[in-house]
Amino acid sequence: MQISFSVNGREISREVEPQELLLDFLRDSLGLTGAKRSCDVQVCGACTVLVDGLPVSSCCFLAAQAAGSEVTTIEGLSEREDFARLEEAFTRHAGLQCGFCTPGMLLTVSALLEAGELDSEDAIKRNLSGNLCRCTGYRGIVEAVADLAGVG
Repeated sequence: MQISFSVNGREISREVEPQELLLDFLRDSLGLTGAKRSCDVQVCGACTVLVDGLPVSSCCFLAAQAAGSEVTTIEGLSEREDFARLEEAFTRHAGLQCGFCTPGMLLTVSALLEAGELDSEDAIKRNLSGNLCRCTGYRGIVEAVADLAGVG
């Protein structure tokens, strides 16, 4: 089936299989490898991308579902002016280590900051509960996000 949508501000029109996952389309067809395959069941956040500004698990989201939408990957987010602020906060608070979860984490944080949904440490923890990290112990991530949101 033929679909058209925007990826990181660039219009894309491609043929996709009806069952093709957005994660596979982004990685295999477009070479955008920031979203990672991990759990395949929407619990880890490693495959997170933004579709029309909202975080989605691209491992369980069909490419065809993105038709007519704006998809933002970590590659696109890194080109935005406000990315330096995210990067600096995560670096300063040691909110990253191996980096496997970082793209999904940053995309989720970006969307939540834009929506104004991070008004307390509890809200940060609750809203990031779908993004798993094996390395940091979360303290640095929560501190970075609190700093970005002006909490605490």
